[in-house]
Amino acid sequence: MGKRKSGLNIHGIILLDKRLGVSSNKALQEVRHLFNANKAGHTGALDPLATGLLPLCFGEATKVSGLMLDDDKRYHVTVRLGIMTDTGDAEGAVIKTLPVPALSPEQINGCLQAFIGETEQVPPMYSALKHNGKKLYELARAGETIERAPRRIVISQLLMLAFNDGQLDLDVHCSKGTYIRSLAEDVGHALGTCATVTALRRVQAGQFSLQEAYTLEQLQAMDSATLNNCLLPVDSPLQKLPAVHLPDGAAASIRYGQTILLEAWDKNTLGSHRIYHHADFLGLGEMSMDGKLAPKKLFNMNNEQR
Repeated sequence: MGKRKSGLNIHGIILLDKRLGVSSNKALQEVRHLFNANKAGHTGALDPLATGLLPLCFGEATKVSGLMLDDDKRYHVTVRLGIMTDTGDAEGAVIKTLPVPALSPEQINGCLQAFIGETEQVPPMYSALKHNGKKLYELARAGETIERAPRRIVISQLLMLAFNDGQLDLDVHCSKGTYIRSLAEDVGHALGTCATVTALRRVQAGQFSLQEAYTLEQLQAMDSATLNNCLLPVDSPLQKLPAVHLPDGAAASIRYGQTILLEAWDKNTLGSHRIYHHADFLGLGEMSMDGKLAPKKLFNMNNEQR
């Protein structure tokens, strides 16, 4: 058997506008193939029904993907009132229908305001959460239902964009872990009926916007140089963290995993810091009150494509 051809050590982040009908993993593999990248991961799955912003991390950027999962998200969602499905979206089987009461914009907006702030949400059975090693949606497809512990979420914004003939379009700004399908069902119940999601589009994830994203077709039309120019730097999701720039000796110590003592440092910025040596991003470190900087997550992009 011939030796498998090795891919490239690509480091950076691509903002993809995921199309309808494909899983997040399939979308990732399609873009990974374009770059011939050795290592890749995404930052929070979108259901096949959902479209929109899906940040994809390559190489050393996969080390920040976990941090990006914690970012707030923003969605545009279309909700069909009067229908409830077993999955909470249009892909499921209808399990209930109810009449939709006459609703004024004032009534709807008043209802939506009640969801703003911190609350607890019970995850849906059709989710990728696990119970005894099995994903909940696998149990649901087998006809099983189990108790799910509620999870803390925060809804920062919930606005009505349009309402016509039982179709409600919403703008949702929420914390990590929020299930929009569950939110839509809860809104439907609060409006005196039931509801299901018929369209979902992620328009923002942390600091990144859908306006910055590329479709697969756009990426496929690019040559290698243009593709590489679309990569965002590995440290781009971390810009809210304070930065520290090290001289040669201190940078060498950090690269070896050693804690260093800084002669001058801002006592008002403790905790996580971005670490640089000249223009090179070395990783993340933890600054303590005694001026010591300890490496926590180091990156190795020397002599490799970024």
